Amino acid sequence: MDDDPTPALPHEPAGGIAGWAADLVDALGAPGAGLFVALENVFPPLPSEIILPLTGFAAGQGEMSLASALFWTTLGSVVGAVVLYGVGALIGRDRMYALWARLPLVKTSDLRRTEEWFARHGTKTVLLGRMVPIFRSLISVPAGVERMPVPLFVLLTTVGSLGWNSVLVLAGYVLGDQWDRVGAYVGVLSKAVLVLVLVALATYVTVRLRGRGPARHRRV
Repeated sequence: MDDDPTPALPHEPAGGIAGWAADLVDALGAPGAGLFVALENVFPPLPSEIILPLTGFAAGQGEMSLASALFWTTLGSVVGAVVLYGVGALIGRDRMYALWARLPLVKTSDLRRTEEWFARHGTKTVLLGRMVPIFRSLISVPAGVERMPVPLFVLLTTVGSLGWNSVLVLAGYVLGDQWDRVGAYVGVLSKAVLVLVLVALATYVTVRLRGRGPARHRRV
């Protein structure tokens, strides 16, 4: 009997979250990859940039078909997005306003303008947001809060997710045993997006604090 713990596929990660993802693909095939992607949508820190190229690599090794890899990973994306949509719908507009009113440095008018913006551009935001690291998951919550029609949300999420997943799965399929290079490039992109968000947040807070200064001075 062979007790060698070597992963079923060569060049698979053997430990941590990446190793667990590889074990799911080994044990369940394409549905395992779909399960991991669903979890990654609900918990964004999980690395889709690892599981998707790895799934493509597995397809290239004949462990599953490429069509199956794309189907299950996209299904996982949609399921995870629908869960977050449900969270947004449960929070609801009234509760969101109540929570917003308790936050420092924000105004109700800011949230109202955001709602108006989402009403005008929500379809494009959901579609394109599925292709942007970090926002891929977060965009589902405001869609739920604003009660975007579920069939439209599912359609946009499916199309956007299929685009993102196809790029990463096909990259792993083409790169073969160098599939892990994809994660490095996507990781850089994710960090760039995070930096832009932090800069925008810092700018917003700075503007708010400066705006409060004159008002406080006038009251004194």
